[in-house]
This record gives sequence, structure tokens and C-alpha cells, in this order.
Amino acid sequence: MSTQTATPTAQAQSLAKGGIGTALMHIEHAHTGRGSWESAHNWVQKAAAAPVSAADEACLYFGAPALAFLLHAAQSDGAPRYAAARERIDAAVRHLAHRRLDLAHARIDSAQPAAFAEYDLLHGLTGIGAHLLHHDPADDALGRILTYLVRLTRPLTVDRQQLPGWWVHHDPQRGTSDHFPGGHANLGIAHGITGPLALLAQAQRRRITVDGQNEAIELICTWLDSWRRENDTGTWWPQWVTTEALRSRRTDQSGPQRPSWCYGTPGLARAQQLAALATADTDRQRMAEHAFANCLADPNQLARIHDPGLCHGWAGLAQTANRAAADALTPAIAHHLPFLTDRLDRERTDTAGFLDGRAGADLARATAAEGQPPATGWDACLLIN
Repeated sequence: MSTQTATPTAQAQSLAKGGIGTALMHIEHAHTGRGSWESAHNWVQKAAAAPVSAADEACLYFGAPALAFLLHAAQSDGAPRYAAARERIDAAVRHLAHRRLDLAHARIDSAQPAAFAEYDLLHGLTGIGAHLLHHDPADDALGRILTYLVRLTRPLTVDRQQLPGWWVHHDPQRGTSDHFPGGHANLGIAHGITGPLALLAQAQRRRITVDGQNEAIELICTWLDSWRRENDTGTWWPQWVTTEALRSRRTDQSGPQRPSWCYGTPGLARAQQLAALATADTDRQRMAEHAFANCLADPNQLARIHDPGLCHGWAGLAQTANRAAADALTPAIAHHLPFLTDRLDRERTDTAGFLDGRAGADLARATAAEGQPPATGWDACLLIN
């Protein structure tokens, strides 16, 4: 295995859609006795066959960080599997993190809006930070990422308008659109500020802190409170805030959308539950858990889910609910787990891959069947544990 700074086209290096995600499933199964190490090793070899990208666009879901996440999962039982390869790939990830951090701070220094690719979970520094928190927490790259995320929460002034520091210059599809003049602020855990909130909170729960971290957690929570809405089915948040919404303090979203991990109430509620646990804020914890339980009890919201995947399907909802229920003050979320397990068991897909395909759905089913957290902690890449 070797690393390179040019980006390969090999689908194998994608955690979301390619071989790394499928290998992760086989590794989890090998750890729990549901599969063999021979099969897992074959998939790891396929994922690492081509030169591994450590270019600037490498992230938790592609390239060196994705492969590092996989190799650490293989040795989650303490066995030194792939030790030499893991050391090489870890070094590449550390160099990548520092290089990307330098670029991010330069962008902030120039008072320009961010992009998802800079900070978010799927493509940015939050995702790399999630990997480091779980697998290399003592490295100074993690501390630098936390410090960067603290800085990201500070207001940004563009054309004499004060914007949230995580404001992005593009639309939710990372393009330009008349509906998003000047960009937007995203709330979801996959691409929005909820991802950094979850990472900051989980680091703080592990007593890994930097200056201003608690204040940053509280600032994000306060901002989310300002966009929190209520209707007859419970609490919900908009998916994003536009320049017009920022000016009027009103969102054009009329109610809760699909209860997905990536954009919906489950991801938002779990991140705020984690923040509450990190700051000993039982009022916020009760609010977040109540919001989560209410969305699980709403048949109209559940009817919006049409696939079994992790990102916006039953698997992501079930896995997030399992994690939230384990930390909850009441059994309200846990009450819905049997229904979610049954629904996920009945759903199948022909799509390959982790985030939207069979591998992720199978991993969530295994969590439900085992009745305990994953052996590999694979859902750390969703920032829900």
C-alpha cells in the first residue's frame, strides 16, 4: 500500500459507496463471529490495492482517512492487524489534517465564506476529527481541529452583513442557485453545524478540550435554539437558513421533513443530546430526547422514509435511535426500537455501499440484533457515538 497526493478514480477508496464501506461491514462481522476474517481480509486488500489518495480532497469518506478508519476498525479488539500499513496511513492522515487546517485558517483570515468541503463530516475537517478522536486522540492534529472548529463558530462579516462563521458560499448541492443567493447556513449533521457540535461535545465528554470549546458548544446550541420550531407533532428544525431567512428570522420550511440521520430531527437531536451530556445540561437533554421520541411517534414523518440506507433511510434512523436510547433519561426513544428493527429487517436494497446501500443497512441490522454497540464502533463515522 502506498499514498499519493494525486486523486485516484478507484471507487474502492470510497467509504460511502465503494470497497472500504463493504470491507468495514465484513470486519464488524468478523469481530462478532457473523463472518470470517478471511473474507474481511480479502475486502481490505481490494480497498488498499491502488495508491491511496492523501490529496487535499481526501476525507473521512474517501482516501487516506477512510482507509485509516477501516484499518483501526480491524484492530478494535486489540489484535495488531495491519500494524505496518496502519502506521504509514496514520502518518499520511496527520500530514493531511495539518495541511487542510492551514488552508482553513487562511480562508478565515481572508474573511471569506466556507464550503462544506472545508469543515463538514463527509468531506471536511470534522470528519477527519471524528476519526482522530476515536483512533488517535493524543495527536496534536485533533487539538488543532477542535481549535479550528471553535474559531469556525465566530461570526463572519461579508459585504457588511454578519453571518454565522460556518456560512457556506454555495447551495446545499454545493452549486449555485437563485434560491440561495449568497449561500446558506446548514443545520444537518452530515454537512452542517450539527456535525462540529457533535465532535466538540464528544471530545469534551472524553476530557479532550481546547480554549473556548465549551463556549463554542453553547453558542451553537443557542443558535439552534433560535431556529427551533414547534408544531402539533413536536419539535423540529429547518434544514438550512438562507440570507432571506436570516434577515426575516423566518424559514420557508413549513414543518419537519424526512426524519433522517443526515438532515432531520434524529441527527440534530442526537448532537444536542451529546452536547447536553458534555455540559451537564439536563434541560437541553430532555428537549432533544423529547424531539427525537416525537418524530419516531409521527407516522407522517416516518412515511417520508423510502429506503433502508444509513444516510436518509431506516438504517440511519435505527442506528441513531439505538445510540440516543442508550444515553437517554427516559425510555421514550427505546420504546420505538422494536418497530424500527422490524421495519429495517423488512427493507432490502440492490444498491451496494455503506452510506446508501447494503453494507450500512446490514451493519445497522446487526446492531439491533446484537442488542449492544458495534464491536468496531463503526458508527463513529456518523458522529453519533
